Amino acid sequence: MRLWSIHPKYLDVRGLVAVWREALLAQKVLEGKTKGYVNHPQLIRFQKTTNPILYIGTYLYYIYLEGKSRNYKFDFTKIRTFNTNIPRIPVTRGQIKYEFNHLLKKLSERDKALYIILKRVKIIKQHPIFYVTEGPIEKWEFAYASKEYLSQR
Repeated sequence: MRLWSIHPKYLDVRGLVAVWREALLAQKVLEGKTKGYVNHPQLIRFQKTTNPILYIGTYLYYIYLEGKSRNYKFDFTKIRTFNTNIPRIPVTRGQIKYEFNHLLKKLSERDKALYIILKRVKIIKQHPIFYVTEGPIEKWEFAYASKEYLSQR
């Protein structure tokens, strides 16, 4: 499960469809409607909020908007609740950089044209539900971070 901290505008077709599905799964997990993924590290930041269902719904809403801007047919009715005026969740600059580089690696193999465009990005925007703080890669990411990346820190 990858709930990207970077802005969904950077994701290719496969990435955006995958995050939509994975965020829907996360919504079910947070609602207690599935037994799998309940301890998944990607859910920690949502679980720490005052209303995890509202926050994952708002996360999904922004994914929905990106899909709509690309004429994708994401089913809006699957979002339980959302509020674009809720306080944002912190995410570290190191996490944003890590995820962007992770995406670039994927795109270098599956979408070279988008890879070339995104390689030029100087300021990486975060998903609208987050605000950026200084710091390294998030602690919950360590289980998934490559040894190569961690040795460069």
